Amino acid sequence: MGYNNNIQASLGGKQIQTRQDMADKSNCKEFIGTAALDTIGMVIAGVDNTLLENMHVDKSYRALGILTARCGAAGQFLAMDDAVKMTNTEVVTVELPLDAKTWGGHGCYVVVGADSVEDCRNAVQIALRLTDKYVGEVYMSDSGHLEFCYSASAGKVLEKAVQAERGKAYGFMTGSPAGIGLVMADNALKASPVDLIWEMSPHHGTTHFSNEVMISFKGDAGNVWEAVMAGRRTGLDLLGSFGNEIVSATRPYYDDL
Repeated sequence: MGYNNNIQASLGGKQIQTRQDMADKSNCKEFIGTAALDTIGMVIAGVDNTLLENMHVDKSYRALGILTARCGAAGQFLAMDDAVKMTNTEVVTVELPLDAKTWGGHGCYVVVGADSVEDCRNAVQIALRLTDKYVGEVYMSDSGHLEFCYSASAGKVLEKAVQAERGKAYGFMTGSPAGIGLVMADNALKASPVDLIWEMSPHHGTTHFSNEVMISFKGDAGNVWEAVMAGRRTGLDLLGSFGNEIVSATRPYYDDL
């Protein structure tokens, strides 16, 4: 993938570089498309049974839909969460590989299954479209990265990925370097009455000592939203203190909600 026709969007007094379009080509029959943050979507029709058994899958599926990326997770998880709600697919696995290219965090690996190849294809297509929107709230600079996720009604993917409560409002944030993430978490929890689900740090729970602190929380929709925004304001301010340009993966969208 590549960034083309970069445009500027103002956020909190800082200039955020954004992305408009990208190449989207492959000759493989499994290929569906690509999205921001090196996200690729694929579908396997008639998946090999021995492979499925060794993937530790309890149920047999005729088709698998795959959404995987070098960077980010919350945006892709949220996108596939919405896609599963809209299609006749089930969550097979959700994982956080250590990656993030040159940043201090993780990538993502999401697989859904269905009896119908078309159901899997639809789910992946929806998730790719939504990924380009949701990863607008992933911010990167030479000094670190920030990631934010809000759902008014968490579904099966968020439940499996981050222990969200299905049907309830859910929030997630991560900050790198880890100390920035900790300050973000503290400000978010002080700003609004939400219930903390978990906190992860480099030595406790993250993807093999990644340089970030993450929190996951739930509560009333308005309270969760306020906590996410408080963490976002803190993170952008602290990451901006290094003086390096802060880049959105696509286009920031929370200010438009």
